[in-house]
Amino acid sequence: MLVFIFTILMFMIFGKLLWFAVKAAWGISKVVCTIVLLPLILVGLVVVGLVKIALPVLLVVGIVSLLVPKARR
Repeated sequence: MLVFIFTILMFMIFGKLLWFAVKAAWGISKVVCTIVLLPLILVGLVVVGLVKIALPVLLVVGIVSLLVPKARR
């Protein structure tokens, strides 16, 4: 009986730790995509000569960033 209770409590604790790890990884990946990857992709598009693609992407991202409430950032 004690082993059963121990197993249940262990799954509860490590389940919460796993959920926290997933939330932390999601937050870190959003920051990396926003701060690092998006500017690199835009600069790469401009360097290659695809300004016709880079400019609309930049405009859409800019408009979305203006319209999203600051509480969600």
